[in-house]
Amino acid sequence: MKILIFSTAYFPFVGGAEVAVKEISDRINDIEFSMITARMDKKLAGFEKVGNVDVHRVGIGWPTIDKFLLPFFGFLKALKLHKKNDYNIAWPIMASHASIAAAFLKIFKPKIKLLLTLQEGDEEEYLKRYAFGSEILYKFFIQPWHLLVFKKADYAAAISNDLKQRALRGGVKSKIEVVPNGVDAEKFEIRNLKFEIRNLRKELGVKESEKVIITTSRLVKKNGIDDLIKAINELGIRNYELAIKLLICGIGEDEKKLKDLAKDLKIENKVMFLGQVDHKDLPKYLWISDVFCRPSLSEGLGNSFLEAMAADLPVVATPVGGIPDFLKDGETGWFCKVKDPKSIAEKIKYILDEKNKEEVERVVENAKKMVEEKYNWDKIAVKFKEIFNNLWIPDDLIIK
Repeated sequence: MKILIFSTAYFPFVGGAEVAVKEISDRINDIEFSMITARMDKKLAGFEKVGNVDVHRVGIGWPTIDKFLLPFFGFLKALKLHKKNDYNIAWPIMASHASIAAAFLKIFKPKIKLLLTLQEGDEEEYLKRYAFGSEILYKFFIQPWHLLVFKKADYAAAISNDLKQRALRGGVKSKIEVVPNGVDAEKFEIRNLKFEIRNLRKELGVKESEKVIITTSRLVKKNGIDDLIKAINELGIRNYELAIKLLICGIGEDEKKLKDLAKDLKIENKVMFLGQVDHKDLPKYLWISDVFCRPSLSEGLGNSFLEAMAADLPVVATPVGGIPDFLKDGETGWFCKVKDPKSIAEKIKYILDEKNKEEVERVVENAKKMVEEKYNWDKIAVKFKEIFNNLWIPDDLIIK
């Protein structure tokens, strides 16, 4: 079997969707995977083998232009690759730029089965940025292309119930089911690395007396990092007698704005911007932390929350998007209100209060067990292998 993946971004640009593709494809060795993605950086090669995937990058290395032209150049590249490799399945990741190229391929090569995986973390309103914020431009010139892939899909998999409902609203006619992303729980299992952890705290300038709040996130509006920074300030204003350090792992378009916010609030000494942390190094940063928090405005599922749970961290989140699929308030984590720094601060304070230690330990244990049982990459890869097999029937097995 041969599968052509369509993804707007891919390694070294890493988000939940990119990690999902790699984790799944790395576990399936009897399928040939190719990918078409935007080049995004002039330093990246046009072709590269990443794990089990042959990655073909198209574009000139300028992110905005490459994304905009990906539907056209991605389609042309797909036709060329299909002529050579005769793919059985087209697998677009998210209903975005790359998926439009997949829909065009399906139109011109209807025998190819199209499997759509929905991984979106952005709320539908946020997608209007592609049309300069204009609802009319978005409705008539952008949205129809994004919805085209819904209509052309032979099968759809959504990582959360929220995204499944979005797909149904978008006009998906095929069978659709929820198949979540997973976590390599063993990678995040706390090791007996007291010396290494102590060294990392020292390297970052974190005192032994300081409690560490961590977030791993793209620094964009929908992830609510500004509210988290305001919550850290709130903890100081209310004089909770807590020595706090906030670690922010990630990069994004709002980085300068967030740094300016911390400076304006005069808490820049409490907020550390660590930049892009290599995913293999991420467990260490979680292990030195006391609470994970990301007060998202929207969320597809949220791999970062699951990784924090696997690392034995109590999690604070908002009840948006796919988060309620795995976070039950007081059972596997704690909900704070959306766009409410005071609510965030109260939840963090509650978790750090020694009086609540037994409850916190119980919730952390529940969350870890849930991740290991329900969000296991091995099981999810088996599920996708089953979907691939059900979609593609070899010619010699077709009854004529």
